[in-house]
Amino acid sequence: MKLSIIIPVFNEEAVIETTHKRITSLTGEMIQKKVIDDYEIIYIDDGSGDDSLNILKGFSAKSPKAKVLSFSRNFGHQPALAAGILHTSGDVVVSLDADLQDPPELIGEMIKEYKSGHDIVYAVRRERNADSFFKRWTARLFYKVMQSMGVDIIYDHADYRMISRKVVEEFRKMKEFNLFLRGIFPFMGFNHAIVQYERQKRAAGETKYPLKKMVTFAWQGITSFSSVPLRIASVAGLVIFFGSLGLIAWALYTKIHGEAIPGWTSIVIPMFFIGGLNILFLGLIGEYIGKIYLEVKKRPLFIIKERYNLND
Repeated sequence: MKLSIIIPVFNEEAVIETTHKRITSLTGEMIQKKVIDDYEIIYIDDGSGDDSLNILKGFSAKSPKAKVLSFSRNFGHQPALAAGILHTSGDVVVSLDADLQDPPELIGEMIKEYKSGHDIVYAVRRERNADSFFKRWTARLFYKVMQSMGVDIIYDHADYRMISRKVVEEFRKMKEFNLFLRGIFPFMGFNHAIVQYERQKRAAGETKYPLKKMVTFAWQGITSFSSVPLRIASVAGLVIFFGSLGLIAWALYTKIHGEAIPGWTSIVIPMFFIGGLNILFLGLIGEYIGKIYLEVKKRPLFIIKERYNLND
């Protein structure tokens, strides 16, 4: 059995050498114990501005098992993962971040689940005690909102997973530009298992997912996999419509009975409220139209500038 490990890299010069040593040591042990027969490590340099690419080139020069894809610019974490998956040749494929917060040693347990008949194995955090209150609260909110929107998502699972060759071949058929892998793989519906682990502190460097990126990522997931926000807009429009009918009935009633209709307050407040709501939902609809626009243009998900130890 051949194992493929894909690792997106973006400005990780402080940690990537430690990551490579730890993974090559692990795969060497797995070969000795005959857990696997062969392996490859595919690094995807996502337009790094530091010395990450040069370090990766050094890995590929020393061993043909270390393979590198270099993007022409920064395309993002999800396209980098997709590029790695599409270029693998292994029987099982593991996606792993470079920061070592997700322990590579869990791969052995994932392989056991794969051999027991599971095509997808999700690594799930056992707890979030090490996170700050704010991060823990926002993470829980993210998963609850996603599930409430009808998105099939694994709670507390990021992008540390193992997939079989069968899943890889089905993934090749996905032609989406707006990728949200945490929703795509559960959507595919293969037999899956969950393994739990304790997330470690980042070995070195800085996080690549500050609050702004996390919010953008969450919105990307919702609008890529759920039409519930559009339904909310429809329901809100219906409620406002009936509310407006009630306001009209009240105005007619006061007019018929000769009572003075309140002045500008009763006019301005509904105008501002309904106008603001219209702008909000027009923006929401525009978000979906923008996604359709990007999909129909059929632009590439990523552009590869250089390859090392990889054929076309």
